[in-house]
This record gives sequence, structure tokens and C-alpha cells, in this order.
Amino acid sequence: MRHEADDARRMRTLITRLGRAYPDAALALAFSTPFELLIALILAAQCTDERVNQITGGVVFPRYRSPHDFVRAPTAELEAAIRPTGFFRSKARALQRCCQALIARFEGRVPDRLEDLVTLPGVGRKTANILLGNAFGQPAIGVDTHVMRLAQRLGFSTQTNPDKIEADLTRVVPRKQQTRFCHLLQAHGRRVCLARKPKCADCVVSDLCPYPNKTKPSPPQPKRPAFGRRPGQPLP
Repeated sequence: MRHEADDARRMRTLITRLGRAYPDAALALAFSTPFELLIALILAAQCTDERVNQITGGVVFPRYRSPHDFVRAPTAELEAAIRPTGFFRSKARALQRCCQALIARFEGRVPDRLEDLVTLPGVGRKTANILLGNAFGQPAIGVDTHVMRLAQRLGFSTQTNPDKIEADLTRVVPRKQQTRFCHLLQAHGRRVCLARKPKCADCVVSDLCPYPNKTKPSPPQPKRPAFGRRPGQPLP
């Protein structure tokens, strides 16, 4: 049985250590307004943040500055603009439907309430929480792939449903640190706690982690002998 008080103490230690290891941890998507972040998050599905930043900074944001611009754009033109992010046809539809909803129900502005955000086409709870935490400064936990993986490995959740993982984390992550906590887990997940082969020997929270399949440091490799001579092979 998990004990919430123990998890909360371990969580505070974990946040402190990860904060020292990644003092500049931040959301990887580039944006300057809540609307830009909303667009970037829709484009980020099944795409790297780096690629999304290239497309939004170089093409999308300079060309489409408001929900009206997305709605008025010919669908084929919008698809061509976002094509490098993958799934461009479905994403173009989601962008235009989302922008239509913003205009029709929120006067073209991105709402700052979870209940409103999740009613927008293309916006689920994860996207809504990332928006709340990063664009509006509200405490929120957005369970992306890194947060999900590390929450499970670190033993803070045994769930596989992102909403249930969010609920588990909300109980132990201090409210004021929820958004930063996500940034720290994302940084650690990208650099050390990798999906296929985590670098456990380099992990600053390894002693706090109950993950049973920890990787061990690779054994030192024997030095290659000079002139290609195999170990134990006599000199000519």
C-alpha cells in the first residue's frame, strides 16, 4: 500500500534535486501568447517540439496571427503550411474547427478555465492543463509522455490513464510547484530517464526511484591493442 505522506516527502526531495540539476527547465514549445501556445500544442501531437517550433516560428505564426486568419485560410494552403508536423490534414481540420469555436463562443480569445478549454475541438485535458500552467500561470499538471513515464517509474502512480495519473500527482505535488514539476520531469525524461534505456547511473534521484529495471553502468571495455593485435596474441 502506498502512503501519501511518504510520497509527498519523497516528492519534495525529488523536486529539489531535479531543480538543481535543471535550473533552466521550461516548456520546449515557443510561444508569445496563449493563442500561439494553443496552436503549437495542437501541432505537437505525434511531432517533436523542435520541429513544431521550426514550423510555427518560420511559417505559421507570421502568416496566421488570429483565429480569423486560420478560419479564412484555404484548407489546402493551411495543410501545406503545417505538413512537416505530420497528420497535416487532421491537424488542419482541428485548427480551423478550434478557431471557429473560439470566435463563436469566446470572442476569439483563449479561455482560461479548464472547463471551457476542454470543450474546444482538438483540446483534451493534457493540452488544457499545459495551457493553464504555461500561458495563464495557474497551477496545473499536464501529463505528457515524459510525465506519464516518470510518474510510473518513480512510483507515484500505477495508473496508465493520463487523467488518473494527474489525480495521483495532484495529491503529492505542492500546488505552487505543479507546472515547474512538469518542466523538471520533461527535462529529466529527455536527457536521463529515456524511454528505452534510462541512464540510471547518471540519475540524481536514483535512490528515490523504485523502478525495478534500472540500467547498470556499462562495464569498461578493454583497450584495443596496438597494431590490431588481439589480447593474448603473442608478438611476432
